[in-house]
Amino acid sequence: MGNHLKQSSHDRSLVRPIHTVVKGRARYKIEGLDQEKALEKYLESRLPQEEKILQVRANYWTGNVLVIFEPEIDFKAIASLLQNLVLDYQKERNQSSIKKPVFSPAPETTKNAPTNKSNLNRLVIFNQEQNYAPWSKTKNFMQKHLNRSSNQIVLGTSMVGMLALTTLLMHSTGLDTAILLTIQKLHTPLLDRIMLGITFLGEPIVLLSLCLVSGMGLFLERRYREATTLGIVGVGAIGLNYWLKLLFGRARPELWDRLIDVGLHSFPSGHAMVSMAIYTFLGYCLAKQFPQRPREICVLTAILIGAIGFSRLYLGVHWPTDVAAGYAIGLMWAITWILSSQPLLKTNEGNWY
Repeated sequence: MGNHLKQSSHDRSLVRPIHTVVKGRARYKIEGLDQEKALEKYLESRLPQEEKILQVRANYWTGNVLVIFEPEIDFKAIASLLQNLVLDYQKERNQSSIKKPVFSPAPETTKNAPTNKSNLNRLVIFNQEQNYAPWSKTKNFMQKHLNRSSNQIVLGTSMVGMLALTTLLMHSTGLDTAILLTIQKLHTPLLDRIMLGITFLGEPIVLLSLCLVSGMGLFLERRYREATTLGIVGVGAIGLNYWLKLLFGRARPELWDRLIDVGLHSFPSGHAMVSMAIYTFLGYCLAKQFPQRPREICVLTAILIGAIGFSRLYLGVHWPTDVAAGYAIGLMWAITWILSSQPLLKTNEGNWY
């Protein structure tokens, strides 16, 4: 990682590790970061240039820096690297502050200076192109966005229609009932308690609380777009599920005495749909925060979502097609907002549309 990893010769430490439990991920308190916004951008631009540094997020408001790096690197080496970068920043800042601006005299102009007509015409054409360029980019972006939205609407409508047809076929052939009766044979007192605990993780109040806490964490990490999108995913999934239940009005199964009380209609499963949407989006956010562990995060997320759906079948409160439909719609809802949370167009000025 270069000479920066050598221990700094300065006695006063400007960097203090505060969270170093997870290998490959550490958070540091930087002295003076909460007073200089420029230092935040300096660290975020300079530190990723070092080898084996995967991600850097500095926070001006808290004075902390989160660094994600290869697990074999010691967090103390990262602290030493940060120490040297802060010292480099202070040195460059001090040098720039003592430099005096050099002014060059403006060239003299005369009122009767000759005008080159061809140059003037080229200047007019250039200004017109510059004026129309932003509108052209915006127009192209809006067209792409509308096309993608239209495709998503068509895909969603087709998927809901196919799920409804599949539900009718499975219900008419008795396959839904056969699956539930097979699962009912697995019942034991211990498994009953386990399934009640698992299904609790898919309750709307639990999921909304999780969205609130996670959203606050994302907001503190300055991931404002993801924090806002998470709220939309959670509230929107619950509202969409409620509307779909009223639309289809399917009765719940009554094959044995239920262990829990449930209300409203059966199709699609709210636990399956909302947990799929929220946990998928949270898994996406975690995979971005821990880029060295994407597979583990995906596997654990899939296991949790699958367990919640199975618990609804085990408890006898949903038909299998209810859960399958909930998974499909919830996944489509999550993917739609994951794609929407990504900036699609960047202008030359650095602004995202």
